[in-house]
Amino acid sequence: MLKRIIFTILLCNLAQNVFAIDLGNIAPVNPLNNPKSSLQQNVIIPSFELKRATLTKNSVKNQYAIAMDKFMQSNVRASYMDFRVLIDSVTPNDYVYMRLTREMASIGFFNLAELAMSKIQDDDLASALEEDVKNFYFTSAKLTQNDQLYLGEIYSNIMYNDQSKEATAELTKHSTLLMESDYANYLAAFGSMKNGNTKQAIEYINNAIDKNSKNINYKRLKAEILAQSGDSKNAMKCINEINTNSLKTVIFDDELHASKEYVLYKSSKNEYQKKYHLAYYYYDKGELNKALGVLQTSISGKKAINKDVFALTAKVYYELKEFEKAQDYAKKALDIDKSNVESLIIMGDYSFRQKDYNSAQKYYKSAQGKDNDHIAELKLAKTYEKLNNIQKAKESYSKILKVSSKVYEAYYNMALLEPDRQIAYLKKAISINPDFKDAWIDMAKISINKDNFDDALSYLNIAKYIDDNYYRYYYYMGLVLKNRGLTAEAHKNFEQSLNLNPEYELAKKELNI
Repeated sequence: MLKRIIFTILLCNLAQNVFAIDLGNIAPVNPLNNPKSSLQQNVIIPSFELKRATLTKNSVKNQYAIAMDKFMQSNVRASYMDFRVLIDSVTPNDYVYMRLTREMASIGFFNLAELAMSKIQDDDLASALEEDVKNFYFTSAKLTQNDQLYLGEIYSNIMYNDQSKEATAELTKHSTLLMESDYANYLAAFGSMKNGNTKQAIEYINNAIDKNSKNINYKRLKAEILAQSGDSKNAMKCINEINTNSLKTVIFDDELHASKEYVLYKSSKNEYQKKYHLAYYYYDKGELNKALGVLQTSISGKKAINKDVFALTAKVYYELKEFEKAQDYAKKALDIDKSNVESLIIMGDYSFRQKDYNSAQKYYKSAQGKDNDHIAELKLAKTYEKLNNIQKAKESYSKILKVSSKVYEAYYNMALLEPDRQIAYLKKAISINPDFKDAWIDMAKISINKDNFDDALSYLNIAKYIDDNYYRYYYYMGLVLKNRGLTAEAHKNFEQSLNLNPEYELAKKELNI
């Protein structure tokens, strides 16, 4: 087997956000060629005594981080066993099993993905995710556990250990495995691409797709290989042929859009267009400061490019909560193109935040019908609610859901407007986006209203796991504690809720403010 290069990582950072990082998704070679050494720090990994993992003590994150660290070090067999223990021992929780299903498939531990999948109790929540994970990652040829371990070490050495040449060379010697396994061909293609051998990469990725034409991740990699080889036309054709409508959840949307932006980055001839697409690639990856840094060098003498740069800059600033700057850049884009959809939506968002709902309505109406994601229609419906036009809001949500079944916020808002169907709508929203914290919190709210505090705690723990800095979590946790007679602890949670959102009226009421 390959020589294992052992390195340590900053475990505490990984533990804080480990499930937010798509550790298994194969991303394109970094366009800016950041040195790998800048991402590594030498720390001592703390000793760990295995206990039953629970959401409340973050032990799921800790155990996951340790197992993933072993995988990254190419200690794949130990990693596999640690992940199996985690799946078998975690306090039963469908959200955790759903996350582990996805994460195990993403690193090629398909047996463990199926194990996690088998433990899910609520099919209403998980069936869409299970189907998407299979379509995105799963192989057509069943791999033995030994094959999964072998290919896991190949992947680890390609992805994390600067041994892509050695790993790919060894893998290509296994003619029988390559003849039988689509996933082995996929890894050979990925390693070849990373080594700069795009001709060989195309050969292997075509083999993988011939063996498994349903796998979306294979097609995505092919587009990136073609882009890296300079075949821009076929790269775009390949990325556009990926049928995202076949996906029932939103969990892969950003990854697929990032791949499209990477292809456009590699394909663009104009320097400023290249920078714009690179910035969008970083935006899709959630690397907002990198996106902003690239955008600041992307202003050209051509208005057609600048309007897009200004619009994306506005989006970045809005997500960074620099709302005045977001508004300024949205206005700059609209000065060039009054129909720029992204900028109209940002202006609507700014007005909505200022509680100027009439202006928000005007901006959203101007953007309505011009974006494929139905964002403007969704936000217009929310604005109708604020203007007390509930019937119009419900009609708008229903209209959205007739043409798109993936707009999870439309289901969520229908849940708030139709109490008799609330649970069904909330579960539908969660099934499309399992990381949608508000839906989990509203499930907790329903349980609290029924005095079912154990279920409420379970839902709240999931919400905290997704975002432990969310004001609604602390308010509803305060209600649970209050109902259990823990007045002082409840008060602290209400205070924390108000600290995070000084305008939150429900927290003010509990604190008699």
